[in-house]
Amino acid sequence: MNIINEIAKEFNLKVSQVEATVALIDDGNTIPFIARYRKEVTGSLDDTVLRDLDERLKYLRNLEARKAEVLKLIEEQGKLTPEIVEALNKAQILTEVEDIYRPFKPKRETRASLARKKGLEPLAILIMEQRNTYDKPIIELAEAYINTEAEDKKLVVKTAEDALNGAKDIIAEDISDNAEYRKNIRAITFDHGVIVSKQAKEEDSVYSSYYDYNESVKKIPGHRVLAINRGEKEEFLKVDVTVEAKFILDYLFGQIITNRKSPATEHVEAAIIDSYDRLIKPSVEREIRASLFDDASEGAIKLFSDNLKHLLMGAPLKGKTVLGYDPGYRTGCKLAVVDKTGKYIDWDVIYPTKPREDIEGSTKKVERLIKKYGVDVVAIGNGTASKESEIFIAGVLKGMGNPNVKYIMVSEAGASVYSASKLGAEEFPDFDVTQRSAISIARRLQDPLAELVKIDPKSIGVGQYQHDMKQARLDEALGGVVEDCVNSIGVDVNTASYSLLSYISGINMASAKNIVKYREENGEFTKRSELLKVPKIGAKAYEQCAGFLRVPDSKEILDNTGVHPESYEAAKKLLKKFDYTLESVGAGLSDLRQKCAKYGTKKLSEELEIGEPTLLDIIGELEKPGRDVRDSLPLPILRDDVLGMEDLSEGMVMTGTVRNVIDFGAFVDIGVHQDGLVHVSEISEKYIKHPSEALSVGDIVTVKIKGVDLNKKRISLTMKI
Repeated sequence: MNIINEIAKEFNLKVSQVEATVALIDDGNTIPFIARYRKEVTGSLDDTVLRDLDERLKYLRNLEARKAEVLKLIEEQGKLTPEIVEALNKAQILTEVEDIYRPFKPKRETRASLARKKGLEPLAILIMEQRNTYDKPIIELAEAYINTEAEDKKLVVKTAEDALNGAKDIIAEDISDNAEYRKNIRAITFDHGVIVSKQAKEEDSVYSSYYDYNESVKKIPGHRVLAINRGEKEEFLKVDVTVEAKFILDYLFGQIITNRKSPATEHVEAAIIDSYDRLIKPSVEREIRASLFDDASEGAIKLFSDNLKHLLMGAPLKGKTVLGYDPGYRTGCKLAVVDKTGKYIDWDVIYPTKPREDIEGSTKKVERLIKKYGVDVVAIGNGTASKESEIFIAGVLKGMGNPNVKYIMVSEAGASVYSASKLGAEEFPDFDVTQRSAISIARRLQDPLAELVKIDPKSIGVGQYQHDMKQARLDEALGGVVEDCVNSIGVDVNTASYSLLSYISGINMASAKNIVKYREENGEFTKRSELLKVPKIGAKAYEQCAGFLRVPDSKEILDNTGVHPESYEAAKKLLKKFDYTLESVGAGLSDLRQKCAKYGTKKLSEELEIGEPTLLDIIGELEKPGRDVRDSLPLPILRDDVLGMEDLSEGMVMTGTVRNVIDFGAFVDIGVHQDGLVHVSEISEKYIKHPSEALSVGDIVTVKIKGVDLNKKRISLTMKI
């Protein structure tokens, strides 16, 4: 297989484009760096396509490596034929390669291998010749293979029936080991098979809807595959893949039986049925279920990745002093004030809830912090006691009569993970976990990305069945999402935590910690090139990371832009060409784009010896240095009054924020503590196959109450208003 040509065909790209992109990957360049600073080479492929291409490249290289390994293993056995070589060359997936290798793979002792040791293979070959006539009846031919004198008792053949059964075992295994048969049986099972799940315990559970359930293999959606798998794992369900045997047996009879009039036919048929029932069916069922699981996992990972990206790229609430509020009962509610830059400045503990309820004392403490520090927003975690806390804070704000102070419910998902982590202890060694949690809640409102990168993405709560899928694959995918988000925004090298820095292109955890250590020992970085003084950041790492790190107070103004140092000279020539100075960067450059367009960007890029995409990026950065791509997004909804589920009624129209998108709908926060569900059928008047076609995490939407179930704490919503 020519891997470059194959990828070009699959991704609908030019061969030269793929060749150049693969060369960049092989040279150790990161995906964010390639996507941002090598657009001329890749033809402006974005990070999503580049990651898919990189993943496919790895798969195809692994496939080719396995083909070579299998070819060598078969050759060492002296059994390699031109047909096997051709079949290996044509194999498109690893399963097909393993099917080809199956007959040659060393096996534990099987009925067939034992029959071969007994010398019954010639009888199997004789039967498979399927002659019109034989010298004797088949059973009499089998008598010649009786052997009662064998020293090894396992090799004794007592009767003609034993010999015949052994020969049929050999035929059955040969049929099972045939790569072409297995490939087609998989396809038939996929087309005609049914997933069947039955109750395994006399006990009610969340899997009760699957206690007597069946669905076509080729139609079952991924989220149901994962639900059924989990139910089976927890021993509530017994799951099978069933298919009418007739479909398979008709296919095998058609392929294997060459002479219906042969006396051997009944024995060949018996061997075929045994091969399918005993060897092929269980194996293919496992393969089909594994394939369904892999596809479901990939779908869930893609959805999780998409949700995570939108959550991380949520609009930051800049320039606000925030009071973080971590609700609780017995140990009280922890408060933490962070200033406009996210710096922690004060804390307190209040008891507005039972068992130590002190409304008056708690009110005074909250009012003191709000007045003393000019708090703009109270960020309340949505965990235990959050409903009572929301009612309490809404009452305090109303009593203060200050309409400028609002509150917002913030997802606590992962806050406790951060609070108990090594990083949390390093940042706030003198605080307990709940105090750290209050700070985290406040900060994730101010800058979701900077705070959420401190938490394992799986703990952030925007996926489905994340604990059921291959963790290494999930970690890789989610890590890629975080990396792309961090690099698309860029970070201030003088304020970023090492956890945030570790996601920057070319920087690992060790070098991120070195940056922070250098900063602590030598003071703030005064220019980008100073990064080269940091241990473990050499020329290659600097090339990869420099464009994504900002130095706001640098004398070199381009250090606070996304312009890569390799393009500084071109950027300065561009300014000079149109009579601008460096001081005008970010102010007074509103007509730069028009001047460049009028002059001709193609001609201009040739003169500056840079590519046209790079030129356009440079223009954008010079117009708005230090810009944040999230600033154009809608801000989170701030509230000043509280609603409960009991206040809702059918037909009410409300504004809410999408918290999670899953296969069958989306959960929307409408400010009543319990998220409501918009089923996929209620999202749009137009038919949509998946909720992600219309909604993303963080979207501000208008919904109508369709139904409220107070007992089950369920809210049904519709967007068909």
